[in-house]
Amino acid sequence: MDFSFVAETFQNMEQTSSRISLTNHLVSLLKKTPTNIIKKIIYLIQGKLYPAYEGIELGLAEKLTIRSIADSIGISINEVDKVYSKLGDLGDTVAEISTRRYQQTLFTEKITVDRVYNTFEKIAKTSGSGSQTTKLRLVTSLLNDATPIESKYIIKFLLGNLRLGIADYTMMDALSITFTGDKLKRDVIEDRYNICSDLGTIAELLAQRGIEGLDEIKITPLKPIRPMLATRISGPEEILERTNNLVAAEFKLDGERVQIHKDRSKVELYSRSLEKITENYPDIVEAVNSIKIDKFILEAEIVPVNLHNKILPFQELMHRKRKHNIEENLKKYPIKVYLFDILFLSGRDLTSFEYIKRRRMLEKVVAENNIKIINLIQQRTLSKSSQIKRFFSLAIRSGCEGLMFKQMKSRYRAGSREYLWMKLKKEYDKSLGDSFDLTIIGALLGKGRRTGYYGALLLATYDKETNTFHSTCKVGTGFTDKNLEFLYTELKKYIINKTDPRVVTKMKMDIWFKPVIVLEIIASEITLSPIHTAANNLIKENFGLALRFPKFSRIRFDKNAEDSTSSSELLDLYKIYLKKRVPG
Repeated sequence: MDFSFVAETFQNMEQTSSRISLTNHLVSLLKKTPTNIIKKIIYLIQGKLYPAYEGIELGLAEKLTIRSIADSIGISINEVDKVYSKLGDLGDTVAEISTRRYQQTLFTEKITVDRVYNTFEKIAKTSGSGSQTTKLRLVTSLLNDATPIESKYIIKFLLGNLRLGIADYTMMDALSITFTGDKLKRDVIEDRYNICSDLGTIAELLAQRGIEGLDEIKITPLKPIRPMLATRISGPEEILERTNNLVAAEFKLDGERVQIHKDRSKVELYSRSLEKITENYPDIVEAVNSIKIDKFILEAEIVPVNLHNKILPFQELMHRKRKHNIEENLKKYPIKVYLFDILFLSGRDLTSFEYIKRRRMLEKVVAENNIKIINLIQQRTLSKSSQIKRFFSLAIRSGCEGLMFKQMKSRYRAGSREYLWMKLKKEYDKSLGDSFDLTIIGALLGKGRRTGYYGALLLATYDKETNTFHSTCKVGTGFTDKNLEFLYTELKKYIINKTDPRVVTKMKMDIWFKPVIVLEIIASEITLSPIHTAANNLIKENFGLALRFPKFSRIRFDKNAEDSTSSSELLDLYKIYLKKRVPG
């Protein structure tokens, strides 16, 4: 398959703001894709070479990319830099400056999808002495034969700047339409995706065997499952009402959620967003290997502690992300692991088991193994509001951020957010029920002391059903100088010329971003707004919901944009807030 068709489709996607059009472009591309390369096409659309949990990245530096552009076209690096400074995007830069060169070239070899993908794969796997020279040669060889539009998307992919606005949910819609004729089987596709986290494999099975082919996807160690999520609630009374006055309550820790996979001697750790984080925690790997069970999948929370085992703020875990002085960091920044679920054990998928049965099995695993640094999270069965309040107070005094509540007979529903699991954080007795996780979609340039940074960031909720982001506030307070500097540098990677096709807002911004980075925000009130679009028209015509007096809390490195607080969650909290304002 010629890469030119893929590149032209990518260009069409970039130029549309309609989700329906994006889906249609995808369907058109997938229908013309041979079965033997459909997995590669899916990964390329996602801007990756493998599922995210494989942890393989291209790692191509911008300077090396500029040099490869200069070498392939036969001009100086300074000439490339001049165009790059004007356009602000290396993909657009190579497309512009290669046009004349390409028109003068008599003989070029067509570039196929296989050639592009295989070259990317070689670049990703090249390391060690001489690796930069090898990567330069590989990139230059592609650009030598590429058309301007092919060059554009080759460079965008290599730098991680493929801004197509395609989320997983849109991909699943397109797969359902392509291989079943409509969206009716989308739920089946999503269900299988939730337990394998690999749309490439799903697309390949659909192409080979149709919807029935997805039946062979099973929960397997070393392939992370999309995590089950909790819904926020207003207080103890609502909890008991939804659980028939009997609920399992667990400490809610403010740490890093982790899936622990073991397959004989192989251990891997995956974050909440399913990224491989094994190398950050060699002490956990050592402890897990001491468990005398060959295969399992556990869920846990990793928390930083001091020398007296007191839980420290979540930010302390960031020291574990450093790739240098690993042994020193193990001693300097100790951690503890608190297990709260078991999903797979010795060949058995446990996700269909009731929560209370999974808990007993987890307790047995912990009791039968003396596991260093690994503990069982505190849990109690409660039936009264007074019991919930006492256990909640104990959790806060113990350094937790609140409680998790789980229906006794609930099964583990991968990827779902329902009232089977609920959460109550320490802010519940204030004017709002919780903090908010919101995605950055735009910014205003800073003035005065903030000249050279962003003065305020525009934040949005996420709507899963429509795959859209809706503005709900601007935030400019709570940032340290270090926060501002980091965000300014990080957000450069995601600058786009216009609003992302998935963004819905009435706001005017100096700069727009691809929705990627998530911030935790604390706010004092939810109000109706004529200029923000979260939950638009659901309370009052032409009005959405806005957060008043928002304040930055932290960057949520563990969350994807699609994990943001939803518009429906914001609406539910607004209704709770209204009830609290009405006396009696």
